[in-house]
Amino acid sequence: MQWEPIIGLEIHTQLATQSKIFSGAATAYGALPNTQACAVDLGLPGVLPVLNEAAVKMAVKFGLGIHADITHHSVFARKNYFYPDLPKGYQISQYELPIVTKGYITIRLEDGIEKKINITRAHLEEDAGKSLHEDFQGMTGIDLNRAGTPLLEIVSEPELRSAKEAVAYMKKIHTLVCYLGICDGNMQEGSFRCDANVSVRPLGQETFGTRTELKNINSFRFVERAIEYEIERQIEILESGGTITQETRLFDPSKNETRPMRSKEEAMDYRYFPDPDLLPLVIDDEFIATIKTTLPELPDTKRKRFINEYQLSAYDADVLTSSRELADYYEQTVQAVGGEPKLCANWVMGDLAGALNKEGKEIQQCPVSPQQLGGLIQRIVDNTISGKIAKTVFEQMYDQQGEADEIIERSGLKQVTDTASIEKLIDEVLAANPEQLEQYRSGKDKLFGFFVGQAMKVSKGKANPQQLNELLKKKLNS
Repeated sequence: MQWEPIIGLEIHTQLATQSKIFSGAATAYGALPNTQACAVDLGLPGVLPVLNEAAVKMAVKFGLGIHADITHHSVFARKNYFYPDLPKGYQISQYELPIVTKGYITIRLEDGIEKKINITRAHLEEDAGKSLHEDFQGMTGIDLNRAGTPLLEIVSEPELRSAKEAVAYMKKIHTLVCYLGICDGNMQEGSFRCDANVSVRPLGQETFGTRTELKNINSFRFVERAIEYEIERQIEILESGGTITQETRLFDPSKNETRPMRSKEEAMDYRYFPDPDLLPLVIDDEFIATIKTTLPELPDTKRKRFINEYQLSAYDADVLTSSRELADYYEQTVQAVGGEPKLCANWVMGDLAGALNKEGKEIQQCPVSPQQLGGLIQRIVDNTISGKIAKTVFEQMYDQQGEADEIIERSGLKQVTDTASIEKLIDEVLAANPEQLEQYRSGKDKLFGFFVGQAMKVSKGKANPQQLNELLKKKLNS
């Protein structure tokens, strides 16, 4: 029997506000445990929550970014459940009337096909604290610093049909929230994580199977592995005559498996009701229009512009617009060179990306500025140095040993373009290799590459390749 996976993601995006969603406590990462949880976050008697306007603006900005409906009248509700890291015994969230509804994004699959994924809702809520299970001699520690941190939960329709589609969707949302500046996207610190709802059904069946929820996955690689494992696990159970239990499961990356955490609750189990301490959130068209003016150029728009304006391939445009910072770096490099968009793309995606990946750095940490890289590329364009020598210069620039011109001058790396000088070194190479010369003239044309290599070696890579090739052909065929 053929099986069809049904996948929906709930992505939890930590909003980049300075303070929490209902209190003035800080949201900075890395503070000592329980030093950033105030009376409001803990739900102590006599305190009242006050909604953070910055969080509302960020939610609206996201809604505009996914072509969604912005709800003019939304309501905060209490989601009631007991857990040690939930100090109030309830979480303030949105249920029946979320702030964002009916949006969509388009993902691009590996075969180049585009697929529209609808987004059911995006709602504001507060985060819970964190349970710590290490180094407590069998006990669990509770850190409430995250309690009250503003989250935007983004809920997709169950329209994803493979682990790879789920990763593509998650990456697209990650790129978007970072472009919008509403989240730092740091998955290691928990700023961007997801729950994956997974079920399978016989191919062609319309009704959904029983789903499980994979909780709190904070890596694209782990999302793919967890979903693939869960799909295989469910198919194996069904094909052996068993049934799927609706439950919440955790993914263990060290064992590459999911394991039960608890039975999966339904909405009725949380006993949602409007929070009596918070008035309904009312926003008008003017508020939305003002936020719309602050939107940056979004990834899809930028990608299309890169293809049209810079004549880049779809693949190059995809890579270069994968982050706002990388796209900005690329454009500034093109501006520094005054053109040559394809050559600039090759350098940014090639040598520069390779050097950063080797050290585990992001483009924001790059020691070579766009203007510096542009200066190096300009020297290739004007034939001061060859592309091969440019790689040597780049390595020294990356190690912060100076600007391109300074390194070229100091190391004597200027390209030899004088015809007489190139002819002289060709004569030296031909005189030193009479046997190969005779073989070439007897019809072994493949030896041309040998002579080019020898000539470049004699010139220490400084001979202009185009001139060298032209003059060598004349000499060999004369």
